[in-house]
Amino acid sequence: MKNRLKVLRAERDWSQAELAAHLDVSRQSVNAIETGKYDPSLPLAFKIARLFGLPIEAIFEA
Repeated sequence: MKNRLKVLRAERDWSQAELAAHLDVSRQSVNAIETGKYDPSLPLAFKIARLFGLPIEAIFEA
């Protein structure tokens, strides 16, 4: 699944560790999502969308 997570994180000047802390996940999870190696669970996808104030569709695409 493609996503804009890395771009959105960079726009806020957050490290992967900082984003992970906001989402209560590991930095490795953030890295895996950003590189497309892992698709987040639906609750985590909603949490990411809320954090960035965007609809899920604006962050993730199939």
